[in-house]
Amino acid sequence: MNFATRVLHGTSSTDPVTGASSIPIYQASTFHQADLNQPGEYDYARSGNPTRRALEELIAHLEGGTRGFAFASGMAAISSVFLLFSSGDHLIVSEDVYGGTYRVLTEILARLGVQVTFVDTTDPEAVRAAIRPNTRGLYLETPSNPTLKVSDLALLSRLAKERGLLTIVDNTFLTPYYQRPLELGADIVVHSATKFIGGHSDVVAGLVVTGDERIGKQLYAIQNGFGSILGVQDCWLVMRGLKTLKARLDVSSQSAAVIARWLARHPLVERVYYPGLPEHQGHALQARQASGFGAVLSFDLGCRERVKALLEAVRLPLVAVSLGAVETILSYPAQMSHASMPPAERCRRGITDGLLRLSVGLEDVDDLLADLEQALAAASGVKV
Repeated sequence: MNFATRVLHGTSSTDPVTGASSIPIYQASTFHQADLNQPGEYDYARSGNPTRRALEELIAHLEGGTRGFAFASGMAAISSVFLLFSSGDHLIVSEDVYGGTYRVLTEILARLGVQVTFVDTTDPEAVRAAIRPNTRGLYLETPSNPTLKVSDLALLSRLAKERGLLTIVDNTFLTPYYQRPLELGADIVVHSATKFIGGHSDVVAGLVVTGDERIGKQLYAIQNGFGSILGVQDCWLVMRGLKTLKARLDVSSQSAAVIARWLARHPLVERVYYPGLPEHQGHALQARQASGFGAVLSFDLGCRERVKALLEAVRLPLVAVSLGAVETILSYPAQMSHASMPPAERCRRGITDGLLRLSVGLEDVDDLLADLEQALAAASGVKV
C-alpha cells in the first residue's frame, strides 16, 4: 500500500471491539485483573493504554520500525532517547540543531557526564574526525532547524555502524511521508508530533520509533520508568491529525516552493534557505533520500529592525513559536526556537538576527504572497 492508504488503513484503522471508525479514548488510569496467574495486557496506564498503543503501532508502521513510543512532548521524546546513553559516553550532534535539543545537551546531559561535539554533519569527514573511543551515538537533523542543511543519512548511518554507534534522526520537518530514516540505515527516529504529524496547533506530543527490538525494549524501560507518556486525549488528536498528513503536507510543500522562489528574487531578502531550490547545496541529496522538500523555509533580512517591521506588518501568518500547522507560522529563531543558544553560537551557525523561519500552511498561496509583499514593503522603509 502507498502512504495515503497506509496512514488510514495500515494499523488500528477501526476499533477491534466495536468496529468504530475512530479508536476510542480509553480514559482509564488502571485496569481490572481478572486472574492473577494470567494478568491482562494492560495494568496501569503509565505502562500501557490501548489508545496510546494504537498511536505507537501506527507511527512504527509508517516509519518501518519495530516499536513506537508516544511521549508528552517532542523534547520528552528526544530527552528519553538521550537517556540510552551513560556518563562518560560521547555524542556527535548536528551543529545547527533545534535550540531545545542544544539546551538539554549542554545544560542537563553535560551535568550528568555525557559529552557532546557539535559538527557540520553535511561533511562526512568532519563527522569521522569527531569520533572518539567513547563515542556512542550520532544525532542528526536533516533538514536542520532553522538553516535547512541536508545530511546524507545513508552514508552517515553506514559510517556509524562501522564504528558501533547508534544513529538517531529527528524527522520532524519531513515526517515519514517524505522521509524514512530507518530505511536508510538509522537506528532511531524522533518526531515532535506537535508539528506536521499533529498539524493543527492543538496538541503537544513526541514520538519515537526504533528499528531494533533490543533498543525498543531499552527505550520502553525508560518510558515506563520516567513516565513521560502522552495522555490518551492527545494520542487521539495526533491520530486524527495523521489521517490528513499527506494531503496537508502536499499542499503546504507546493506553496512553500512557490514562496521560496519568490523570496529568492526579492531585493530585500539576502538569502533563502530551502532544499527545494536548485541552488541549495543539499538539493540533489534531498531529492535522492526523500520524496519531498517540505513546507519549512528560512530567509534572512539582514537585521533585527527589518524583521521587527515585517512581523508587525504581516496579517495572515501567526507570529509564534512552532511550525507544521494548518495555519502559516512565522518564527524568529534568535528569540524563539534558539533563544537558549548563546548569540555567538547562533551566529556561527547562520542563525542571525535577521533570520526568519516560515512554516507554510494551507492558506491560498497568492494570499500569502500578497501579504508577504506588503510586509516586506513595510520592512524596506526601515533605516539600518
